This record gives sequence, C-alpha cells and structure tokens, in this order.
Amino acid sequence: MGLLLGIDEAGKGPVIGPLIIAGCLVDEKDEEKLKALGVRDSKELTPRQRENLFSKITAVCKDYYIAGISSKQLNAEMGIINLNQIELARVAKVVNHFKDEKPKLIIDSFEANTVKFAEKLRKLLDNKDMEIVSENRADKNFPIVGAASIIAKVTRDCEIKKLHEKYGDFGSGYPADPRTINFLNKLDEKEFPEIVRMKWSTCERILEDRRHKQKGLGEF
Repeated sequence: MGLLLGIDEAGKGPVIGPLIIAGCLVDEKDEEKLKALGVRDSKELTPRQRENLFSKITAVCKDYYIAGISSKQLNAEMGIINLNQIELARVAKVVNHFKDEKPKLIIDSFEANTVKFAEKLRKLLDNKDMEIVSENRADKNFPIVGAASIIAKVTRDCEIKKLHEKYGDFGSGYPADPRTINFLNKLDEKEFPEIVRMKWSTCERILEDRRHKQKGLGEF
C-alpha cells in the first residue's frame, strides 16, 4: 500500500478574507482511521467539531501543507487570470510539496469536467506521472479529502478571527452573511481595506449601487 494525498480548499466564495488550500498526506492503510474519527466534508460539521478533529487528523496524517491566497493577492492576480487559474496554480504548489513522496492524488475538482481538470493540473506538476483521482464532491467520498477540507476550513476560520481583531466583526466574509454586507456598506469607497476582494461581483454591485445613488442625488 502506498500514500494518499488529499487536496481541498476553503474560502473560494467569500468577498472578504483569504482562500486556503490544504494538502493532507496519509498512509493508505490509515485512511480508515480518518473515517473512524468521523472525518467528512467540513461543511457537514460544526466549528467545534472541526476544531476537535483538526489535531486528531494531523496526528494520523504523515504530513500536511497549507497554501493561502490573501484578498490582496486575489485582487492583483484576477486582473490577469481568472479565479480557477489562480487556485489551480496554488493547488499545484501544494501537490509539488509532496512530489518526493510520490503519492496517489485525490482532489475535489472545482471544475465540472473532472478529466480536463486533471489534465490542466498535471501540466503544472513536477511529477507528470502522478496518479490523479479528480472528482466533484470528493470531500464527501474520500476521508483523506475530507481531512484536507477540515484543515483548510479551520485554518481559514483562525485567519478570519485575526482579521476581526484588526478590522472589526465583518462576519464570515460570505456574501450571504448580513454582517458582511453591512460591513461593506459602511465603508467609504476609497477606504476599502485590502482584505476585501474588490473583483468580486458582490463588491462591484455595492459600489455600482452607491454610484447610482450619488448620481441620483446630484440631479436635485
């Protein structure tokens, strides 16, 4: 039996805060241990459950690696390439960290065409012969990917807490969170902090609505 490398992300959709990608390496024989711990898709777990599982997961895994992309980096790079390309490059960075281990890679594809996604990723890998299992919702079907999703989510949650201390409580950073929208609505256009993803449609819509209101007031 060989090694398994699970990859997953947390924070792709938010308008505030970092995108986190995590890789979790485990002996194939130990994947059952993850299952026995109750490891699964992080979205199916409460924050406390995820936090409790984090240390247990890292104790079972041989190694793990995290790559973060700040909102500032996303703002800069999205003027050149799209979000999937940005994320794919960071995924490759995580996978290449484990290239000497020669694991079997299992990844939660963030594109509908999982075959083409695997081909795109392979082109960025140092080990072109790596076995790749690319599936949609792999975090539900493979404990090792679920483990990576938990590591990524707990890491992002910790980063969000740090940002709250500096910028105030903006909630989760997701567009569906009223606290996040209220935070953005209160900001002056020239004072948007670097933690805000300016290229996101949520942010662009808020700014556009504000300009329309200002234009309307100027007509009186």
